[in-house]
Amino acid sequence: MTRLVPLALGALLVGACGTAPGDRGLSGAGLGAGAGVVVGAVTGLTLAQGALVGAGVGAVTGLLTDPDKLDLGDPPWAD
Repeated sequence: MTRLVPLALGALLVGACGTAPGDRGLSGAGLGAGAGVVVGAVTGLTLAQGALVGAGVGAVTGLLTDPDKLDLGDPPWAD
């Protein structure tokens, strides 16, 4: 369990790729949902509850972070 928490937090930290706020929010929500499922599984939440919380935190993180400080490149859907 103690190894999964840093992994989930790391996923939230890298949950913002793209330069437009919408791209960053969408990618943050996706990665946050995945991390939330893991956190939900080890904390007693249901998987759906974990995914919802993770998606919300990831989306907010993606929307509020500056692409100059956290930039993982263009998202796959932006051609």
